[in-house]
Amino acid sequence: MSELLKNDFVGYEYRDITVTRDKENLYVDGYQNFGWKLEDAKTPMAGLYSATMTFKRDRKIRNKAELTRLQRQFDACVSEISSMERTKTSRASIFAFTIGLAGTAFLAGATFAYLANFIPLCIILAIPGFIGWALPYFCYNAAYSKRSLKIAPLIENKYDEIYEICEKANGLLGA
Repeated sequence: MSELLKNDFVGYEYRDITVTRDKENLYVDGYQNFGWKLEDAKTPMAGLYSATMTFKRDRKIRNKAELTRLQRQFDACVSEISSMERTKTSRASIFAFTIGLAGTAFLAGATFAYLANFIPLCIILAIPGFIGWALPYFCYNAAYSKRSLKIAPLIENKYDEIYEICEKANGLLGA
């Protein structure tokens, strides 16, 4: 008779998130600390940059409000890490594109000088133009390396913050 009265019903809440492939493992490992279990992971097409993951957790989980607050902090930290990683390439790209555009302007000037039969001016403008086309590669690499060295400790601090958040959340699950 006690078997009939036993209620094993568990209501779940679900969450779908789309993340970049390089952050996929971080989300799987991190969300476990907030009570979520990975239900499914899908990549829309092979080789794409993102994946959609479906998580589920018990609706009646203890300390749900605090876990949700910590989960928002986790999401914010991961978002900050992603934006810091993007600044490495975006600043270097802008720098390199600007130099390349200036080189193109010099070569356009050299072309117009050639068409106007100003050969000495054509040569004078062509030299910085070709330099402006060759230099962006090296400038990009230098700017990327410099920014990477500056950002690396900040990213590492964010990862430490994520681990502390996950540790607190895991403690709440076990309490």
